[in-house]
Parts: sequence; C-alpha cells; structure tokens
Amino acid sequence: MKLGLVTYNLAKDWNIETIIANCTETNFEGVELRTSHAHGVEVELGASARTEIRQRFADSPVTLVGLGSAFEYDAVDPQEVRRNIEGTKAYVQLAHDIGASGVKVRPNKVHDDEGVPRAQTFEQIGLALRECGEFAGNLGVQIRLEVHGRVTCEPPHIRQIMDHADHPNVYVCWNSNMQDMVDGSIDANFALLQPRIRLVHITELWNEYPWRRLFELLQTHGYQGYTLAEIPESPEPLRLMRYYRALWLALSESHT
Repeated sequence: MKLGLVTYNLAKDWNIETIIANCTETNFEGVELRTSHAHGVEVELGASARTEIRQRFADSPVTLVGLGSAFEYDAVDPQEVRRNIEGTKAYVQLAHDIGASGVKVRPNKVHDDEGVPRAQTFEQIGLALRECGEFAGNLGVQIRLEVHGRVTCEPPHIRQIMDHADHPNVYVCWNSNMQDMVDGSIDANFALLQPRIRLVHITELWNEYPWRRLFELLQTHGYQGYTLAEIPESPEPLRLMRYYRALWLALSESHT
C-alpha cells in the first residue's frame, strides 16, 4: 500500500508547487486534488495549463492519484442530476488531460421527506454512475464512488448503488466511516465492497476506528493502491505529516 494525501482541509490553501514540495519532503507518495480549492485545478484550465500540471507531477516523485469532486446524482430534479453527470464528464476529461487516474464522486442524500423511496434513489444514482463510468472508461479514467452521506454511507446501501451501476469502470472509495462497524467489526461491510475498492480515504489514526484491522484486510486481499490521509489543517503541516507517516508505517508494517 502507499500513503498519500487528500487536499481537503490540510492542503486546501496550497498551490500545486507547495503540494508537491510538502508531499515530497514527508514521503507522501500521492495526492487527490479536491476540486474548488486553492490549487485551481478546474475545468476552466486551458490546454497549456493542463499540460503543465501533468508535467509537474510527472517530473516529481508524487503521483496525481485523482480529482476529488463533489458531484452527486440523488436529486429529485432530473435537470440537476443531468448537470452533475455532465459536470462529472468535464472533470473526467480534465483528469485525463492532467494525468490523473480517477475522479471521485459521491452519494450524499436520500429524499425520504419528499416521499421518494430509497431504493429508487439508489437506482438513480447507480444508473448515473454507469453513464459516467462508460464515458470515463473511454478515456482511461476511473469513476470512484466515495462511501459518503448520512444514510448513503452505509456499505449495504453503497452495495445496492454499485449493483445498479453494474459497470467495470465504476469503483468504490472506502471512506473509513464509523458506520462501517457492526458490533465493533468492519469485516462484514468490508467484504460487501472489497472487490470494487480502488481507493481508500483514512482519517485520524489515533481515533477508535479499527485501523489495524482495516490495514490487515486490505493487505490480505492484495490491495496495492493508495490510502489517502483526509485530516484537518495544522499550523505545522510538515511536522504533522511526518508523525502521520510514522504511525501509518507502524500500522501497515505490522501485517507484512
């Protein structure tokens, strides 16, 4: 497994140069760039700027793992769903142009209060994902569904969504939520999603989430991808990142 960084929170105000420099100095091997943050990696970029970003990462030891978008497909309004699908496609094209291997999207809400059955919402999300996955696959870019949302983050619901998506280019981004646990164990929910996991978000490694067990499960199933730290900003970011990597190594190496 490899350690990387989600730029949501800790690196939200860093430009590309700073992200690469700080990750290089602290041996964070990859980064997922959150859209709408100070890095400015957005669809408005022209061809030359896209080429420059691609080259900057290619010339560095830091891998551009993906773009972290907030596109979601649950809306009751079909036009809103369509806007999110088309927005996803635009960022897929951007990911392709800058050398990122995937775009993270998310489920976020259900609409119980509007009388929409959850099963209908899950199907709607899944069908939108299928369309996005088809488009992205033609460009060599993965669609990664984050295990996210107050209700939708529950792995059985993500499994339903993925079953509706039913596309080989739609994957899961495990998000290390407390809702993953059933009677203190993540094993059953991990098994529901494990075959489709291609990215992992991790949070504070000191909290009560069963990190040691997660790392053991990932390694047992041969996971060789990125575990990306999604942690709050700090006045001493490099110091925090060094400590974080040390704890990550201690947890991950205990199973190798």
